[in-house]
Amino acid sequence: MKQFLALFISLAVLGLNAASLVVEGKYQNKNVFVQNAVGSSGVGFCAQEIKVNGKITTDETNSSAFEIDLASLQLKYGDKVVIEIVHKDGCTPKVLNLDDLKPKPSFEVLAIGVSSTGLLKWSTKNEAGSLPYIVEQFKWNKWIPVGEVSGIGTPDDHEYTFQVNMHSGENKYRVKQKGLNAVAKVSKETSVRSDIAKPSFMVQKGASSVDFTNETAYELFDAYGIVVKKGFGKAIKIDNLKKGTYHLCYDNQVAEFNK
Repeated sequence: MKQFLALFISLAVLGLNAASLVVEGKYQNKNVFVQNAVGSSGVGFCAQEIKVNGKITTDETNSSAFEIDLASLQLKYGDKVVIEIVHKDGCTPKVLNLDDLKPKPSFEVLAIGVSSTGLLKWSTKNEAGSLPYIVEQFKWNKWIPVGEVSGIGTPDDHEYTFQVNMHSGENKYRVKQKGLNAVAKVSKETSVRSDIAKPSFMVQKGASSVDFTNETAYELFDAYGIVVKKGFGKAIKIDNLKKGTYHLCYDNQVAEFNK
């Protein structure tokens, strides 16, 4: 009876004095390094057990720093990884290279093109984690984001589509993914010529609105380069803007006017 009671107390204490640190990510062909701490009692180290994707590993935790050997687990590049570090209460181990579990742009474009109706299509392979594809259009002398498509994130071949709005003349598009620390990978560009009529604009008497001859995407900047109006249509209401010089980006044109 005494032995059973002692075992019950030991298990209860273990349950009360244990916690878990869980980190998730994608396998990037790199192991994980952990800075261990001394237990709050001053005896032994903080980390007690390591689980990767629910399975206990053989990693040695009885030191001030240790390595979780993901390479030995036969993971494939881009596989999901869930690491659980069971540790004593009152202390917490620290994962030193969490960034190495974050997906990075690794896609390869097999083909990219845009139809005369503005349907952008691209196919890829070798994605190593789900990152959004940012669709960009070149206009107003710069690449501008016009939409996003979620990447599937596996190494297989994938196909994606996105309907773009075109302006008059030649239209250029590309896709990119942003990774860690804003490092981006960009596809080659593709282009198509549109038969959309080139719009013009006029500022109404009394400066109540800017009117276009055709619907167009636009951005309106004040003299300090701050966007004050943005959208798509045939008119911009400006009666609530202060007097001054404004820079107008529309279609694939850049102009300015005074209110």
